[in-house]
Amino acid sequence: MNSTASPPEASALRIAILLPCYNEEAAIAQTVAGFRAALPEAAVYVYDNNSSDRTRERAAAAGAIVRTERMQGKGNVVRRMFADIEADIYVMADGDSTYDPAAAPGLVQRLLDERLDMVVGARKSEVEEAYRRGHRLGNRLFTGLLSRLFGRSFSDIFSGYRVFSRRFVKSFPALSRGFETETEISVHALELAMPVGEVMTAYGARPEGSASKLSTYRDGWRIMKTILHLFRIERPVLFYGGFAAFLAALAVVLAVPLVVTYARTGLVPRFPTAILATGLMIVSVISFAVGLILDTVVRGRREVRRLHYLSFPAPGEEASGRLKQS
Repeated sequence: MNSTASPPEASALRIAILLPCYNEEAAIAQTVAGFRAALPEAAVYVYDNNSSDRTRERAAAAGAIVRTERMQGKGNVVRRMFADIEADIYVMADGDSTYDPAAAPGLVQRLLDERLDMVVGARKSEVEEAYRRGHRLGNRLFTGLLSRLFGRSFSDIFSGYRVFSRRFVKSFPALSRGFETETEISVHALELAMPVGEVMTAYGARPEGSASKLSTYRDGWRIMKTILHLFRIERPVLFYGGFAAFLAALAVVLAVPLVVTYARTGLVPRFPTAILATGLMIVSVISFAVGLILDTVVRGRREVRRLHYLSFPAPGEEASGRLKQS
């Protein structure tokens, strides 16, 4: 995507480019140079996550501001970046030179023009090796699951190329530790009903010497657990209600023969089964009640999060205010 003319307030914007990195000496200099050329007014931050190669030296030589996060994992790096950096617009990408820096001005423009809080750079790859088949399948499966659980989703929930408003970044709790952070980011936007957008962007192969840090099965399992955990927290009625419905159905299946026998003979020959069915039904009712109680708690917590999110001005409003004062 080619860059377009910036809106009047763009010159007053503080734009930060955030690049989490781990052992990316083969790609980081190219990545930094690309973003500096695409957004020359932006500050480029490289957060090194205990690299054992020359990532830090290469990033600094390319003109980036280099910082360190000792806690291993992309989620830990994202949490540190969001906490440390003060800006109006945040552009986050990976340091492996797979995302197209030239698309960044267009993503920023889209966020400002439509007053969005997040724009996702959905990946479109022309190179088979750039986006492995297993990762494509996993992306489709998890995207569909997220859509079913939360009602709506994105076409690429795992994209690491995103543009955020300040109010998104400063209202995001960032609790994940690893690659599941993209899922947490997506759910945060969906739960608070934020205005978001998605733009198709080019996705290329890694340069020679750069290797993916994503483990298909280990990280896939962690992402699945994150989705289910967030579903339990954000949709307690559906989660505990589904468990309650299963227990109630099981209790009914066990109880029907007993009721039929009692209707015919007036006797309950399988007394332990009757106790089990009764216990299952009691647990089912308790489970549903727990879901209702937690739903009230979640609604209150969501209202607090929403109010905190709204305490920050919309994208571009701070810049407009600074222009009026100057």
